[in-house]
Amino acid sequence: MAEVSVQAITISDEVVADADFIVTAARPNTTATLANTSFASGGARLLSVTTAGTGDNGKTTTITGTNVLDEVISEIITSTGSAEAVNGTKYFKTVTSVVCSAQYAANITVGSLASAAQAIFAGPTRLKGFFIVSGASAGIVSFYNGDPSSGTVLFKARTLGTDNTLDNDTFIPGGGVLFRDGSVVEYTVGTVDLMTFFYA
Repeated sequence: MAEVSVQAITISDEVVADADFIVTAARPNTTATLANTSFASGGARLLSVTTAGTGDNGKTTTITGTNVLDEVISEIITSTGSAEAVNGTKYFKTVTSVVCSAQYAANITVGSLASAAQAIFAGPTRLKGFFIVSGASAGIVSFYNGDPSSGTVLFKARTLGTDNTLDNDTFIPGGGVLFRDGSVVEYTVGTVDLMTFFYA
């Protein structure tokens, strides 16, 4: 039997949510100027569009970029008639363009939420074990087969909210857990300090 090498990846993500991280306050006619295109953690985030005006009902912002598995994606976020934030549902690892359907009544911003995701491995893989060090808040780490917007949760782990405390140190027996479409973890920033995953 051929020997299978186990690999490891460590994820540490404490990049806080930022309401104008992608687009700072502006009123673009079409294409917006991007302030940032990726996150220091190397992970992906849910994005939001915040309007300052109250006359923007039905106007859309189309965001294009890549997801946690480096696949090209886009999402259309539709604003309301109120000055408020509207959150997206897709995780963006990078952003290549932000295009508005029409000029907004007042400034808009495009930013990131605390909901985050990162890939353990982008192709078929077996998870052999992991450990998670808790952040200052309790939370759930969800293990997805594939991208969270279209994949399936295979199992979950919990952090207890005691900062810098090892909450999970798990060895998976047998062949490990099979992720056919890529192994991805979804979490909330502040609930984990560090995660290490072992896969083959």
